Amino acid sequence: MSDISTQLQEDLKTAMRAKDTTALNALRALKTALTNAAIEKGGLGTALDPGEIVAVVRKQVKQRHDSLAAFAANNRPELAATEQAEITVLERYLPAALTAGELEQLIADAIAETGATSKADLGKVIKLAQDKAAGRADGKTLSQAVMKRLA
Repeated sequence: MSDISTQLQEDLKTAMRAKDTTALNALRALKTALTNAAIEKGGLGTALDPGEIVAVVRKQVKQRHDSLAAFAANNRPELAATEQAEITVLERYLPAALTAGELEQLIADAIAETGATSKADLGKVIKLAQDKAAGRADGKTLSQAVMKRLA
């Protein structure tokens, strides 16, 4: 966690110096979420593994996507723009996403490894594929691709 913690601290300082309130708010929220996850895992100061860190960042991004959709639906473009800017800031902490080809190969490998033949095996395949993706694909995209493949 030290690499992400160090990077987060540096980015917080940079945002403070630049008086970038949008980035500052997003980074503070991320830092709080990471601290809360560490406390839940084993107490303050507990180190999170990289997969757990990515999960926390993904959760923060997902929350902002949900807010973005709500603001857009309720004709609040100024708030939607703020959420989009925060999403951009947070996405810097996510690993590079899998390409379509890599995702297809990963799913094919997971299906072969589990011996899945029908939608009844969907859960096993998705779990294995998520483990193999290691945070490089979000759950919704992964599950949709697996369902399409097993249909």
